[in-house]
Amino acid sequence: MFRRGMRNMFLITGTVMGAGYASGREIWQFFGPGSGLAIMIFTVLFIFCTTTLLNISYKNKTTNYLPVLEKLTSKRIAHIYDYMILVYLFCVTVVMIAGSGATFETFGLPFWSGILFIFIGLIIIFSRGINEMLNINQVLMPLLIIALIFVLIAFIHDENISLLDKWQYQSNWTAAFPFTSLNVLPLVAVLGAIGNRIESKGEIYISTIMSGGILGMITLLYNRSLVHVAGEINLPSIPLFTIINNYHTGIMIMMMIMLWIAIYTTAAATLLGMVTRINNRYNLPLVKIAFFALLLMIPFSGIGFSQLVAIIYPLYGFLNLYLFMKLIVYPIWNKNR
Repeated sequence: MFRRGMRNMFLITGTVMGAGYASGREIWQFFGPGSGLAIMIFTVLFIFCTTTLLNISYKNKTTNYLPVLEKLTSKRIAHIYDYMILVYLFCVTVVMIAGSGATFETFGLPFWSGILFIFIGLIIIFSRGINEMLNINQVLMPLLIIALIFVLIAFIHDENISLLDKWQYQSNWTAAFPFTSLNVLPLVAVLGAIGNRIESKGEIYISTIMSGGILGMITLLYNRSLVHVAGEINLPSIPLFTIINNYHTGIMIMMMIMLWIAIYTTAAATLLGMVTRINNRYNLPLVKIAFFALLLMIPFSGIGFSQLVAIIYPLYGFLNLYLFMKLIVYPIWNKNR
């Protein structure tokens, strides 16, 4: 039970810890000074929402996200969200593919080589099935988590940064709600795909409490570090580089590799959510769906996709609030039925 719970925990953290989170941009965008309470609220909300999602998936033995949506909303609204989620997953995966190309460019390699590398990596993992993807997460995610915690703790120690926020200035506590809702949509899609693989409620609580605790801790460490270097952070840059700028070149290279791992695990998770849904409709092998979906995505990865993201992400962030509220009230509403 513990091992299966840990496997699901790494899937959850792998879905959330994409390039935006691992680079610090997403954390800095939502939090900042006076956000200690916000991060605590986010941790509690995240555990609550993921527990609700996995309980629904487990009870209904789901293999894709549509039954989860139908439980949370009406069938009519669920079908609207069905198409919205497919578009969202497509967009996120494209962004991750482009991120892989950009990461390779930082090493002086061609943009297309990063795209080709992640393409091959995703095809290999889907050719081996969902279990293999979950197993890969068990290997890659601990590396990313340990590396991030190591770098952040080392920076906090070197700079003598206090982890205690000034609790009388917690004006940013409301940031917990949009930050949590931002991650609801991909989690609905990914966790809905593994309902039939959950064997007990015990592994649900292991995976949700541990993933929430890890994300809460890293978010707190990251935010305190970013607040310390706030004057040096430029919006277009990757905030993580500001933190590790004065460290050895080996640390820089290690963290760039860790960023690519974050990109890869998120791309694999979002692609999983998409292909399992398409598979339910057309009953094709997952690897074939993944192959053709990736072929369709590649042209978008290098042709002004940032403009599309600038429109779609805020829109989905707003629409996520509805699902977020449904996840909050579902256990209470369902209990009283």
